[in-house]
Amino acid sequence: MSLADLRKTYTLGGLRRADLAADPITQFNRWMQQALDANLTEPTAMALATADAAGRPAVRIVLLKGVDERGFLFFTNYESRKAKELAANPNAALVLYWAELERQVRITGAVTKASRETSGKYFQSRPRGHQLGAWVSNQSEAIANRAALEERLAELEARFPGDVPLPPCWGGYILSPIEIEFWQGRPNRLHDRFRYRKESGEAWLIERLAP
Repeated sequence: MSLADLRKTYTLGGLRRADLAADPITQFNRWMQQALDANLTEPTAMALATADAAGRPAVRIVLLKGVDERGFLFFTNYESRKAKELAANPNAALVLYWAELERQVRITGAVTKASRETSGKYFQSRPRGHQLGAWVSNQSEAIANRAALEERLAELEARFPGDVPLPPCWGGYILSPIEIEFWQGRPNRLHDRFRYRKESGEAWLIERLAP
């Protein structure tokens, strides 16, 4: 079978205007809880799209680690490619896709660094191996081989026999949304799409979009 012949019919349900919360964060938390209740694999995985100063885009998967009225929180290396692109152009987009629920959420907005307090609190909750990994990796940089990582890990295990401190080049980002779209698959590609966007001040305008 060719790729062009692969198709899926979406039949699990619909999305009505009356189903939506007035606030998109409340609506997102509803859907996230349903994704968690469904025991999906990596329900917090989301595609993060950034662009450099010349407008060249890049996208990769990161993990959502928090959401509140400020926005959507994720963590990474502050010297990585994504961090350099965010420094040059703080506008970014996120997509969460829950195939088993025939749903996706698209989010756009500006990204700012989280406080060191927020980053430190989350870092200390991570397993020790993950903490050391944040020190080991000069993320996105070319390296000679796998052995270089293993050697660096051994050095850091000896350097930090107890608590592992927060690396200066690692921490959180918060994407503050200006638009959030909820997509529910429907038959015949007539999907339900609702977009929340900031109309003025703190008010959210909800619009149904053509599929």
